[in-house]
This record gives sequence, structure tokens and C-alpha cells, in this order.
Amino acid sequence: MKNREMIVAVVAAMEIACPLKAKESVSHFTIRELTRSETAARLGIDNTPPADAVENMRRLIRDVLDPAREMLGMPVIVNSGYRCPELNRAVGGVPRSYHLAGRAADLNTGTADGNRRLFEILKMLPHVELIWERGGTWIHVAY
Repeated sequence: MKNREMIVAVVAAMEIACPLKAKESVSHFTIRELTRSETAARLGIDNTPPADAVENMRRLIRDVLDPAREMLGMPVIVNSGYRCPELNRAVGGVPRSYHLAGRAADLNTGTADGNRRLFEILKMLPHVELIWERGGTWIHVAY
């Protein structure tokens, strides 16, 4: 539990310290954050998204992620966003995953209560998929 609390504190500090110009507009999320992958880095996979996936991520941020973050009132951590086909295979993603098009994100808040609240908020926002993954360890949302 201490690790999750530390993650939330670090993300909150990063949000405060990050200059506005480094954000996508005035968003709580960036395209870079939605394409970052420890698995890709470890395996040497280039997870650079094509232009259409970038546009999809911008819509996901604008219409789902930012409104959810504002309603929740606390940091939201992106575990996974866009995945190129090679990365999707490496993490065991389904062949027709919305992650491949930049239309999905796996999220968590660092706490079980925060994840429950985030899931309830996401139910009210536009989505084509909303999955309570592994007992609420994270939430998958696609738009």
C-alpha cells in the first residue's frame, strides 16, 4: 500500500512541477504519457504512433480522460495507452485491441477506493469499452 501512495504523491508532484507548455494544451495527460511503455523500452520496440492514432489519443484525452480526472479531483496514472502491433503482441494484447488505434487506456489511481470512484465516473462518460480489470487493479477504457 505504501508503494501506491508514493506513486500517487510522485504523480501529483509531477503535475504541479510540469510547466503548462509541456502539457497537451491544458490537459492532465500527454500523448507522450499515452505512448510510454516500459515493455517497449526493455524490448527495444519503437512505439511511435501514426498520425491517426495521435488524433485518436487527443480525442480520448479531451472527451474521456481529462473530464474523468477533473471529476475525480486526484491524479490518474496511465499504465498503458497506444500500442504498436509488436508491443501489443509482447504484452499479450488481443489482436483487435483498441490500444492499437490509440483509442484505449489502462488507468489506475494508486488506491482501490480511487479506482472504484474513477470507474463510476467513467461509466458516465462516453466509451465503447469499460472493463474493471483484475479485481480493480486497473481500469480499461476505450473510446
